Amino acid sequence: MASDEIMEAAPAAQHRQSSGGPAETVRFLIVLFVLAVLLRSFIAAPFSIPSGSMMPRMMIGDYLFVIKWPYGYSRYSFPFGILQFDGRFWKGSARRGDVVVFRFPGRNEDLVKRVIGLPGDLVQMRGGTLYLNGNAVPKVRVADFLMPITANSPCRMVVQGGARIAAGPDGGRTCAYPRFRETLPGGRSYEVLDQGATPADDTAVFVVPEGNYFMLGDNRDDSEDSRFPRSAGGVAFLPENYLIGRAFITFFSTDGSAEWLKPWTWFTAARWNRIGGTY
Repeated sequence: MASDEIMEAAPAAQHRQSSGGPAETVRFLIVLFVLAVLLRSFIAAPFSIPSGSMMPRMMIGDYLFVIKWPYGYSRYSFPFGILQFDGRFWKGSARRGDVVVFRFPGRNEDLVKRVIGLPGDLVQMRGGTLYLNGNAVPKVRVADFLMPITANSPCRMVVQGGARIAAGPDGGRTCAYPRFRETLPGGRSYEVLDQGATPADDTAVFVVPEGNYFMLGDNRDDSEDSRFPRSAGGVAFLPENYLIGRAFITFFSTDGSAEWLKPWTWFTAARWNRIGGTY
């Protein structure tokens, strides 16, 4: 009897061993990939800051999560261009002051700017002051923004004398940018940089069309945004279908000095004080 039981148990054991083979691994990886695509498409996606146009709130080397559901979904919400359709579903509207990631119209490139003008708004810059519907947006001078000069964050002086090299709190070299606080109608406030007079400080009156938004970078003298036509590299009016999501939280930030072959530099290059900031 004992030998018969061993003979009967052997096929069952062999079946259990074969169930964890390559086919099962492939199925697991497929399921994992599908879940990752669904998460990235419908819930949140990572985004890295490629330029200084949103300083001081965002810096080159910041990595953040962008949440997808607030504005609904268009073809640009989905990675790899896996879905091609017109319009949006579960459509939501952006609020004035939101920091959003969007697809640059006409380019396969994602950008981040702040929503300033809603459909029907009148937007204008006069002498570096933002006007909404004929009223000046309050702009108050605050302490300079001291940006540490690092491998990925050079001191960009767009206006001669607009920024200066200064010693930081720790004695390191920083770039001191003139900083201001703007407060939009409704009370939302944020900080902007303004180095001085540039041609984009004085514009015509923009009337935001229905289904579009007017976008500005917080680094006003170093941002190609809705003040500029697309023929000049600007965003112009942004159609709502190009919205991807709203900036949510910074989950990592690096000063650009890390090297892949030196793992310890991944930690020394991290800007820990910027991690966890919400928008």
